[in-house]
Amino acid sequence: MISTLEQVVDLLKQEIATAAGDAAADVAPVIERPKEAGHGDFSCNIALLLAPSVGRPPRDIARDIVSRLSMPADTVEEVEIAGPGFINFTLSPAMLHRGLVGTLTQGDAFGTLTTGAGLRAQVEFVSANPTGPLTIGHGRQAVLGDVVARLLANAGYRVEREYYFNDAGRQIALLGESVRAHYLTQLGQPSSPPEGGYQGDYVEEIAHAFRAAHGDTLPPPDIDVFSEFGTMSNFAAIRRTLDRLRVSFDSYYSERSLYESGRINETVRALREAGLAYDKDNAVWLAGTKLQLDQDWVMVRSNGEPTYRLPDIAYHRHKLQRGFDLIIDVFGADHHATYPVVLAAVHALGGDVSRFQVLIHQFVTVKRGGQEVRMSKRSGEFSTLDWLLDEVGVDAVRYFFLLRVRSSHLAFDIDLALKQSEENPVFYVQYGHARTSGILRFASEQGFNSDGLFDPGMLSQPEELALIREILQFPEILRQATESLEPQKITVSLRNVATAFHQFYQHHRVIGEDRDLSRARLALVRATRIVLARGLSLLGVTAPERM
Repeated sequence: MISTLEQVVDLLKQEIATAAGDAAADVAPVIERPKEAGHGDFSCNIALLLAPSVGRPPRDIARDIVSRLSMPADTVEEVEIAGPGFINFTLSPAMLHRGLVGTLTQGDAFGTLTTGAGLRAQVEFVSANPTGPLTIGHGRQAVLGDVVARLLANAGYRVEREYYFNDAGRQIALLGESVRAHYLTQLGQPSSPPEGGYQGDYVEEIAHAFRAAHGDTLPPPDIDVFSEFGTMSNFAAIRRTLDRLRVSFDSYYSERSLYESGRINETVRALREAGLAYDKDNAVWLAGTKLQLDQDWVMVRSNGEPTYRLPDIAYHRHKLQRGFDLIIDVFGADHHATYPVVLAAVHALGGDVSRFQVLIHQFVTVKRGGQEVRMSKRSGEFSTLDWLLDEVGVDAVRYFFLLRVRSSHLAFDIDLALKQSEENPVFYVQYGHARTSGILRFASEQGFNSDGLFDPGMLSQPEELALIREILQFPEILRQATESLEPQKITVSLRNVATAFHQFYQHHRVIGEDRDLSRARLALVRATRIVLARGLSLLGVTAPERM
């Protein structure tokens, strides 16, 4: 669905190309939003691009282009040359009014995209080892992955959310040994967890649950009994936490299935045939230097145990085999050096790695009282996602995790998240939605049909036009957020819309004696509510009717 502003951009491109003539044939002018207020609605840099080849000052070129432009008066109100030669365009009120009507016509579909229509996308995220509770860092990844999936679905993709379930390997064995040690201690046979094992309070709780399920009779010495019980207990807790966070998955992919299906062995065989795997010191190595990587890597240790890179390679090969057009991997910063190895191997085996996009997010710290909260390794204290959810609630957790670009470190301010003021970004936006809902309820009580006909031309005040401008940017912001897979762009847009709405509300009475003006302003309130509700929904945050 093409938005009003996209139509304007297309028109500007056509007019500029015509006005610039043959000189512009080999340049790609950029039409974008000016960074500073007062510089119009759109700015074009074509004069600066043409200057080197034409051999004239950019402002002179810009003046020539502007003199030949033929923009409809009901679309562009003003064209001016700024700075070194930018051409700035200010939309007419009539154009803004048409956009407002279009917003209300589209309703809940406003901002829906079609770029992914007919395509399949997979988003893999969280995929935390089931060896303990989810941490706050896992929470940032969970929200990021979930909202990326929501954006892709809004763009028309058929999206599958997947959790890669690590139920094999050394970490699972260590978990089993740790549970067994606690179990034996509870039976009066003091035992210490293995080196590198797990010692959080949750392990002791799992051992208690194991004892309740199996009694005091020692089970067979096979550690797998403890490993499987501990894995399933932790994963059940992980799913409960994700449910609280409003995150769900369509599929859970078992690492163990890679072994049982033969995909691990087949991947090793394929790498050997390609000359990318060799034996050394009783281990199997990946020839990373042949893949233009900085070193070779062990894939199978001398004891026969694979390292994590081997199942990851097999898993990503199978992702491609399942026919997804777009495959998103969401990883924490600790995976920064891992995924290039995996994708290089997949590519070397004939996989189309152009279908992959890897999103790396940075770490999270928590602040309270201006001081960093120390993250304890013990699950009952400050390190768990459940603890943060208990402290500030789901809406604040989700919204705050999306405030910063994923490549930036995130400092989660608990005090700010609990404030009920305009300083708190999620409260400010939600309050804006609640206020629009309240106005529409009051209008209904006063006998107004807020869905009825109205004259948009009555909206001429600066605050009214400023609010319409912010509303009309929303589809463009959604497109940018989807293309870049950067959900934080939406939080910025929602803040801007909420700010413009609150300023409009402070300056103008919506329901007044002039019923025609009231109907027009109610339409503006309804359009604001549509944008705030759509944006919050895409972020997985509630849009309250009352606050």
